[in-house]
Amino acid sequence: MPVAEGVHIIYTVRPGDSLYSIARRFGSEVQLIEQSNALYPPITDPGLIYPGQVLTIPETGVGQPRKISYIVNPGDSLYKIGLRFSATPDLLVGLNPQILDANVIIANVPLDVPAFIYSVERGQSLYRISRELGVPMNELIQANMGRPGFSADLLFEGFDLIVPLPSSRNIVVSEPLPGSTIMPGQALEGTARAFEGTLNYQLFDESGRNVITEKVLQVSVGAPQFGTFSTALQFDNQPTSPNGDLWVYARSAVDDRIIDLVQLRVRFAGI
Repeated sequence: MPVAEGVHIIYTVRPGDSLYSIARRFGSEVQLIEQSNALYPPITDPGLIYPGQVLTIPETGVGQPRKISYIVNPGDSLYKIGLRFSATPDLLVGLNPQILDANVIIANVPLDVPAFIYSVERGQSLYRISRELGVPMNELIQANMGRPGFSADLLFEGFDLIVPLPSSRNIVVSEPLPGSTIMPGQALEGTARAFEGTLNYQLFDESGRNVITEKVLQVSVGAPQFGTFSTALQFDNQPTSPNGDLWVYARSAVDDRIIDLVQLRVRFAGI
């Protein structure tokens, strides 16, 4: 799957900005920003940007972990930012423990957001990508609104599409990515807030067969704090279809029902 590794910045163009000044500010290169945002004919003249446009900016460091940071704009709120990334304000606070008051965020400060970058390949459409990843089209459109090279009807090869990570109010899964191919030993990682720090997970194939029966997963800290979780997936049964669904969730302390369910589509290696 064509996932862009490393650090990417999501930045809204301000008056007086140029691609050169943006590249210098964030440790990138003009050519990388142009490619990432399809800033070339027939979309636009090379280097032409306008205030209010949203750009993805790849940093040029080698070996950096995959991370998306959003630069806060004047007038932003966690609710507004969360709408773009299909995330709740609570989850954004959990990903950014430096936030002391959810009602007060500072302009020009970077916030970690639950998303990744998918590099569009030749001939791909937004509909096809949505189907492959199991991410609704409306979420892809919302995450990329205001970007100069984005169109729901036509995507250019090499364009960096922002894709929200699967999440609920209290859980976000960062590994595996939606649509990725998995096998036994695959890492399951993310951030969560859960009663007594306890989550559960299961894996199904398309026929509904349990590839992994329900397992318990421990978060590094319990609610009300957010913590991280990590484990290796071990299959109980062989999948009988090429695709499946991974569920990560909590169970209610009151009646044991499933709550905070996060579902993501995966593919099975070798099928």
